[in-house]
Amino acid sequence: MCLIAFAWQQAGHRLLLLGNRDEFHARPTRPAAFWDEDGHPDLLAGQDLQARGTWLGVTRSGRFAALTNVRASGMAVGTRSRGELVAGFLASSVSPQAYLEELAPRCTEYGAFNLLVGDRDLLCYLNSREAIPSALAPGYYGLSNASLDTAWPKLVALRSGLQEAEQGSAEQLIALLADPQQYPDEQLPRTGVSQEWERALSAAFIIGETYGTRASSLLRITEDERIEFVERSFGPNATPLGEVRYEFQTESRPQRP
Repeated sequence: MCLIAFAWQQAGHRLLLLGNRDEFHARPTRPAAFWDEDGHPDLLAGQDLQARGTWLGVTRSGRFAALTNVRASGMAVGTRSRGELVAGFLASSVSPQAYLEELAPRCTEYGAFNLLVGDRDLLCYLNSREAIPSALAPGYYGLSNASLDTAWPKLVALRSGLQEAEQGSAEQLIALLADPQQYPDEQLPRTGVSQEWERALSAAFIIGETYGTRASSLLRITEDERIEFVERSFGPNATPLGEVRYEFQTESRPQRP
């Protein structure tokens, strides 16, 4: 993904997350669905059909993960797909902290990334350039293509919008992701791409013929452990391709012996 705003343990939500995935339109992608054919029938996520990973997902047991790429000059490409990091956590049973601690020494195998992994009790974060896992306190956060809460204009706007509308419907919340506003040059970061690209990428919702926002997603997990997952897909020039929506109750916690 390229833009995420999320609330952790706030206002009746265990998690409330909004995110846009920006990608080249030619890259094959499957809309969000349960991964029955991949041997993970409890895993709900979209899928990058080129590398077989994902950018955002949740399981029936309430595990969830999301990833953004980091954009900066001189960044190495990496030899492995970052999308496997989200899928790997969702398919495992290890704790969020343990997963990131095992990953941290291997960050250089991947292009630069931010990774969020969580379960019913804990949400942890890892920036690959820092390689130091951390548990996040309850609060409101944002991620784009820099480190956590870096104040890029579109991140600040989406995080504020989420905070103001967190009790709204899925339609009201996901509408926050549809903002095509581009910001003045003096407010833009310098990440090693051309100024023309910086302007295009400054929008929360990117509209383009070959590259743009491919999916807008909402993931909501309530305190009573109901999960709501909505994904809207788009083609070139923001052509709507459809919406998928899932709602279900999180599986019961295992009984302790």
